[in-house]
Amino acid sequence: MTPSLSRTAPKFRAACERVRADGQRLALVPTMGALHEGHRELIRTARERADQVFVSIFVNPTQFGPTEDFEQYPRDIEGDLRLCQEAEVDRVFAPAVREMYPEDELTRVRVAGLTDHLCGAERPGHFEGVATVVAKLFGLAGPCVAVFGRKDYQQLKVIERMTRDLMLPVEVVGCPTLRESDGLALSSRNRYLSDEEREQAVAIPVALSAAVRRFEQGERRAGAMSAPVAEALAVAGLQPEYVLITDAEQLHPLPDDTRLETRALLAVAARVGQARLIDNVVLGEDPAPIEDIES
Repeated sequence: MTPSLSRTAPKFRAACERVRADGQRLALVPTMGALHEGHRELIRTARERADQVFVSIFVNPTQFGPTEDFEQYPRDIEGDLRLCQEAEVDRVFAPAVREMYPEDELTRVRVAGLTDHLCGAERPGHFEGVATVVAKLFGLAGPCVAVFGRKDYQQLKVIERMTRDLMLPVEVVGCPTLRESDGLALSSRNRYLSDEEREQAVAIPVALSAAVRRFEQGERRAGAMSAPVAEALAVAGLQPEYVLITDAEQLHPLPDDTRLETRALLAVAARVGQARLIDNVVLGEDPAPIEDIES
């Protein structure tokens, strides 16, 4: 069945309210479109937790910097609607920019601390845009479960904290990163990669897998975990923006001489051609992206 389509905020809010009025549980999957199998997995998870699943498709301008790829970001609403139909989504919310950001709007949402490092340091204002648009979506949807991917781990933590601090009636669920057969994390920006760049990009999951193996074999020095990853990316011809070890909750970078006594986040951002790719593993929790990689 073709999912219903809402283009305006009032109609979307009314549809969400009808779900609850009928005694059903609502799940929301916020996306920027260019949907792929990773999004399909988010939808599956949402279906397991709710009676009706709504997907939002909105390329959010406030999370892009002035030199970033807002205009080039892949848009394929017809393909997105086909995937939503195949995944049995009940409703799609696809608003215009002016619907989400009226001309006289003045408000932004900022989550302090969690946004100081990683992508927050590399992309000033990015998470303010993310938090703002997600707060708007949660305000429209009302009480629901909202599903996000852990590939954007910092984003997930920001949204969890915003939801908690603003006391929003939303259960935030994070799903494991879905990967290609060679380990590359699924991303809409993978569409930017040429065949040669696609081969180079596999260096990211390979390096992360080797780090997981080192951790499993007893290595606990933060610097000994991150330095080989940065070196492997550079050797493969990627341009690392950061390779950082942080604590897994507050996302504070850990000095190289830190001994990792508990779970820690190993996060990577690197440029491959036109694409900026991110990936991560939580050491002590996540499996290796590629199972047969040796350290």
